[in-house]
This record gives sequence, structure tokens and C-alpha cells, in this order.
Amino acid sequence: MKKGRPLIVCITGLPGAGKTTVADALKDIGFTVISMGDVVRREAERRGLELTDANLGKVMIELRSIHGPDAIAILVGEDIKRLNARSEESKDSSKSSMSSSNNNKNKKDEDGDYYYTRYFAVDGLRNINEAKRLEEYGIVKVLAVHASRERRFNFLVKRGRSDAPSDIKEFYARDRREMDVGIAEAIALSDAIVSNDATRDELVKHAITIVKNWVKEYDEDCDGAR
Repeated sequence: MKKGRPLIVCITGLPGAGKTTVADALKDIGFTVISMGDVVRREAERRGLELTDANLGKVMIELRSIHGPDAIAILVGEDIKRLNARSEESKDSSKSSMSSSNNNKNKKDEDGDYYYTRYFAVDGLRNINEAKRLEEYGIVKVLAVHASRERRFNFLVKRGRSDAPSDIKEFYARDRREMDVGIAEAIALSDAIVSNDATRDELVKHAITIVKNWVKEYDEDCDGAR
């Protein structure tokens, strides 16, 4: 393992499966979260588009058709590269003040990012090409979240975001769009799968257990490389 390469946990799954629930839980154990959906939303806003499901889907497909299936992963990777570099610089500049204490280790900056994070969670991986591209930026693990179609539809409607499906037909079309960009393969080839078929706490507990094992392996490899 190369020194300075962060751990990148990519979370994949169909809309409403519980990806963001898992990503939010990872924040509590020191992960900086980057949402692929937010990258698409920023591009839609830049174009002056309303943040509807149809518009976001159109932007996502256009970005991939023009720049390749890993287009969004490149943008996310550059965010990780920037944040990781800032983390390393901040750590180096603070060595003297931290020589007798680690109290600042898990403190956050004004953007909510951990000063010394080596762990990133990418919320919304949609194809295996994105995972391969992100391997250029760190050590990648893919965690898939699965939930029934009924559970996912009810969650999306209840969440009430601007891109929520207006009816079941629109929901099915969204699923098909995600399938078309390769999400089924990303789920099938993931390193682990968690089922969101019970309570939120059970989903989070299962996901955190898996990720903590990855963190342990990563930290041991990092220590061995020093």
C-alpha cells in the first residue's frame, strides 16, 4: 500500500435502498462523505435546471455519454485528492502541537471535513467503471445496499426531495435508468452487501461492522508500510 493513499468506501444500490443512511452513519466513525448525486446536482444547478428527477437523470446520462462511464467518478476523485492533500498538509503543519496530544485528531474544519481523515465514503456509485477509476485515488471497497422495491418507493416518496418519483411509473423508469448505466453489475461485484429489510439501526449496525473490518485491514497495511 502506498503511503498517503486513503481508504475509499463506495456505497452502491438502487434509489431509496438506504445508501445515504449508511453514508451518514460512516460520518460518525471518521469518514468524510462525498455524494455522487450532489456532483450531478451541482452540474444541473450550473446549467440553471430545476432539480427534478428527469433533469438530474438527463445530466447524469449526458456527462457519461460525453466524458465516459466514469465521468462523475473523476470529479469525485479530484475532490478526494484535494481533501486528502489538505488533510496531509494540515497534519504536517500541526505535528509540533500534536506531539503530546491527539485531541485534534477527530475535529472538523469549517466545511465539516475531518482535519486528518484518511477515510472517504462515496455515496451513489453506479457502475464498476467508477470504482476502477477511483482506484487511482485510493484503496477502494464497494458496499452494496439492497432493499425491496416497495420499501424503496415508499422511502423516496416519504423523503419528499425535489427528485422524488411522482408515481410508480416514474419510479420504475428511474430504476431502469440506473440499470442502464450499470448499477446491477456494481451491486453484483461489490465486496459486501447489506440488506435494508428491518430497522434503520440494524442496517447501520451491519454496515458499520463491515466497514470497521475494512478500516482495520487498511490501518494494519498502512502501519506495515511505514
